Amino acid sequence: MPSATYAAAIDLALQTAMAEDERIIVLGEDVQMLRRGLFLRFGSARVRNTPISESAMLGAALGAAMAGWRPVVEIMFVDFVTVAMDMLVNHVAKLAAFSNGRWQAPLVVRAACGGGYGDAGQHEQALWGMLAGVPGLSVVVPATPSDAAGLMLAALHDPGPVVFLEHKLLSQDWLETVGGHGRARAALDVPEDGAVGEVSCPPEATPLGEAALRRPGRNLVLVSVGVGVHRCLSAAATLAVDGIDAAVLDLRTVSPLDRGAVTQLASSTGHVLVVDEDYTRGGLSGEIAAVIAERDTGARFGRVTCEGTIPYARKLERETLPNEQRIVTAAHRLLGRESRPAAPSQKAR
Repeated sequence: MPSATYAAAIDLALQTAMAEDERIIVLGEDVQMLRRGLFLRFGSARVRNTPISESAMLGAALGAAMAGWRPVVEIMFVDFVTVAMDMLVNHVAKLAAFSNGRWQAPLVVRAACGGGYGDAGQHEQALWGMLAGVPGLSVVVPATPSDAAGLMLAALHDPGPVVFLEHKLLSQDWLETVGGHGRARAALDVPEDGAVGEVSCPPEATPLGEAALRRPGRNLVLVSVGVGVHRCLSAAATLAVDGIDAAVLDLRTVSPLDRGAVTQLASSTGHVLVVDEDYTRGGLSGEIAAVIAERDTGARFGRVTCEGTIPYARKLERETLPNEQRIVTAAHRLLGRESRPAAPSQKAR
């Protein structure tokens, strides 16, 4: 099975699907440059640059979807989705419900998300919890190249709107962008695994709503998505030195949420720690707390999240976003054990 970068895996999925289905088109700011491989193969009729207006992009995509196309709308940062919330929340997400299924909106909103490189709270948010709370929207956050390709294929085949979020610290293309502008010598906490991995060719669809167990464990389960999965795997290795056997569950999709996998591991380990780069209030971590309470698992619950606006200062940013040290400390606290310091690995770029 050949290996591919996270970004290349997404483009491979797009290329495969576009070759099979002429209805798939790509819209967005500078996509003819950013997706030049797709542009060279499929031309300007199917890879179309748009003005810098997120509402206009989504409005055009919704009309195209209603006319029988399957658009992929690229919004550079998920933060900018907020500019188009009326179109996304009140029109795209509700079309099927309001028309009793007579109309569908089979479109994908692709956006970069996540922080850890010094761009602060207008460019580094996750927002998947907020988006997953909107009925009618599916939200996916892949952690590996294989899932990046598989989830993109599933999104392209889905009858409804899907928000596809790619974390910048997993994407080589984004790292080359965010590593510039004076950050060339900055130490970015980039996972050693995750940015490159095996991807089947042609890629196979990964079903929405099915979590993946990345590491088994008996004492507690660490639950996360995207780059947080790799933080959890590193923390689990550190915890193992202290005699703590931690499972790692990669949700892969925030909506639909694999409640069965969460419930099973909560019941078997008795302790659930959610690692979520999104905000504490009203998001993914609280939804998982509700799941383990409503299903009477009896599990203890903890979370490591982003508690406030992400600051520019790198030291403050590191204290705000989840990292290995925070996960290890929270795991010890959840288990009622005294924590020892952990040294998060950092990869200088």
